[in-house]
Amino acid sequence: MAHEFSDIIYEVKGRAAWLTINRPKVYNAFRGQTLEDLIKALHLAANDKDVSSIVLTGAGDKAFCTGGDQSAHEGNYDGRGVVGLPIDELQGLIRDVPKPVIARINGFAIGGGHVLVTLCDLAIAADTAKMGQVGPKVGSFDAGWGTALLARVVGEKKAREIWFLNETYTAQQALEMGLINKVVPLAELDDAVTKWTDTLAERSPTALAFLKRSFNADSDAIRGTSNLALHAVKLYYATDESKEGVNAFNEKRKPDFHKYVD
Repeated sequence: MAHEFSDIIYEVKGRAAWLTINRPKVYNAFRGQTLEDLIKALHLAANDKDVSSIVLTGAGDKAFCTGGDQSAHEGNYDGRGVVGLPIDELQGLIRDVPKPVIARINGFAIGGGHVLVTLCDLAIAADTAKMGQVGPKVGSFDAGWGTALLARVVGEKKAREIWFLNETYTAQQALEMGLINKVVPLAELDDAVTKWTDTLAERSPTALAFLKRSFNADSDAIRGTSNLALHAVKLYYATDESKEGVNAFNEKRKPDFHKYVD
């Protein structure tokens, strides 16, 4: 059965649903419609009894996802939700869907894309992939899943380094810090992902669902922190300090945040 989407491609391969962000011209950055498509697709996959696992990826070989589309952000994005993006709904759904979600990292996983990698149950990256955070460089931050859950995954000191210094990490470095599970050559990425989805297709769906919920139970309090933080981000986006980050990014210059600090 075919499903039509604007910003993503939805395919079922074997017993795996593949969700591909199809905006390669903007490095698979998401806008409001992108998230609406992903939310709908995750519900489809969750309710399809023939689907055992879900693969999240980006079109092309340059980017997995580079977060929110800055061209659609001037203090607010172009959709619904607290900040004009239903990002909290998407993030919560990745955790709530009772099937393993695998991040197929084919290129840059930056900003909000890096948070999606953190949220996915498993992650395989091409050896050409690069990962990192940019929030403080562009007048943004994530004080929910992207920080608190990341700290549980890679450790407090590493998580603070990622967010404070905004360096870019190779796939091998991401593997060593525990952010991802496996690194393979780009040409072997699909085969590696398919090997995992085929294995998951042989596992008990009910057992997998209970395991996922068991893992989530320990960290699910972060959901409340994330919701609170999203409202703080909304207030921050309205400030001149935050807008300076967006303007500097779009104008391809270094931002001067300090002139807006009282």
